[in-house]
Parts: sequence; C-alpha cells; structure tokens
Amino acid sequence: MLRAESQVLLRKQHRLHVGLATSESEILEAQKLRYRVFAEEMGARIPCRIPGVDRDHFDAYCQHLIVRDEAAGKIVGTYRILTPDAANRVGSYYSETEFDITRFHHLRSNLVEIGRSCIDADYRTGSVITLLWAGLARFMSENGFEYLMGCASIGMADGGHNAANIYNSLRETHMAGPEYHVFPRNPLPVEQLATETPAELPALLKGYIRAGTRVCGAPAWDPDFNTADLLLLMPMSRLDPRYARHFLDR
Repeated sequence: MLRAESQVLLRKQHRLHVGLATSESEILEAQKLRYRVFAEEMGARIPCRIPGVDRDHFDAYCQHLIVRDEAAGKIVGTYRILTPDAANRVGSYYSETEFDITRFHHLRSNLVEIGRSCIDADYRTGSVITLLWAGLARFMSENGFEYLMGCASIGMADGGHNAANIYNSLRETHMAGPEYHVFPRNPLPVEQLATETPAELPALLKGYIRAGTRVCGAPAWDPDFNTADLLLLMPMSRLDPRYARHFLDR
C-alpha cells in the first residue's frame, strides 16, 4: 500500500493528490474517466454493462491508483495495478490476453502489471503523469516488487504505419534480451506497414523509454481499441537513477 499521506503538487490553482482508491465510488469515478478517454475521445469499442463505465473482470482484482484534483473535486488521472497474488486469483495477467508471456514465468512472483492509464484532457501538462509515476514507484518500493510490466498503446489512425516504424526503431536500441521476449497473439504486420518515415513516439511511450523500460517483442493489434500494443518490462533495478530520485523523493 502507499503511505496514508497523499503526495501533493500545486499547479495553476489545481491541488493534486495521488494515492490508491479507497472506496467503490472512487473506483467508479476512475472507470468513468477511462470511458470518456478511451471510448468517447479515442473511439474504442468498449462493451459496457453500465453505460459510460469502462469495467472488465480484471478490475475487481486490481488496485486503482488515482490522481484527484481536490480543488475541482474530481479524479483526473488513473492507472490500475495488478499484483502477482491478484493475477493468480483472476487467473492471468491482462497482458496474457494479447501476448504469450511464457518466458516471464520465473518473474511472476515479483511481477506487477499496470494498465488502463489515462488522464483527463484538461490536465495533460505533465503534472498528473509525474504524480502517477511517483505513486507507482512508491508502490513498487514499499511492497518490494522488482518487475513492472505493461502495454504501451500506439494509435492506428494512420493504418498502423507509425506503430510499425516505432517498433523497428526501438528494437534496434531498446529491446529486452531474448529470455524476456513475448509473442503477440494477434500480431501487427510490421513488415507490410513499415515505411521510411521517421517514427513519432507518443509522449507516454517516450517517457517509459527514458525511464529505462525495455520492449519485449513485436506489437499486438488490439482491434477493440484500434491500437498497436507494445509489451514493456521495467526491472526496478534498471530505473534511471534520475527518475528514481525524482519519483521516490516525492
């Protein structure tokens, strides 16, 4: 668990706190934020038992990291966190719906998965993602987990060409060793889609790479979200020291 006291950051009249959701109402608000971002803004096809709520069967097993703007009285950023014990209870990691992660078997007792990252459109200035990453770093440190795993999603509005170019660029410089390779269940046809156009990395993926994450294999195509997903692995021992100091000192 995160320490009881929230991390606080003041930016332009916002009073932002990060911590784990402690009530069903906070979780529901985070799921509504996810729906607004993924379905309404990005056009994802999300099956909804409750209108306007992004919820799947993994949610009940996850802890939900949230950033709240206390001045505005609303949640403005979220990640969900699936610990090894929770993954055992639900039967798998979410990433296993997209990838064969057999080569991660020896990591599973120390492997935390993050996902469903999103930020309110009015708060994408850097403060919220910084707080979310600080919260994740502290969660990992306080619970003694060594490996952080998650998918970085790349939009495919251009038909997937930029996603293919990103993968080809990153596999030259930021690929994990073969012992950590995963295999997409629905592979993006990289060779057919790659072009000579320079890759344009999304800001979130760029931040992950700078922090020290490694790409674990070719991208999977998620037709519901219409994204190309790269599975990333971060051994906390490889976290760039500048990032570690920045996040863990908050």
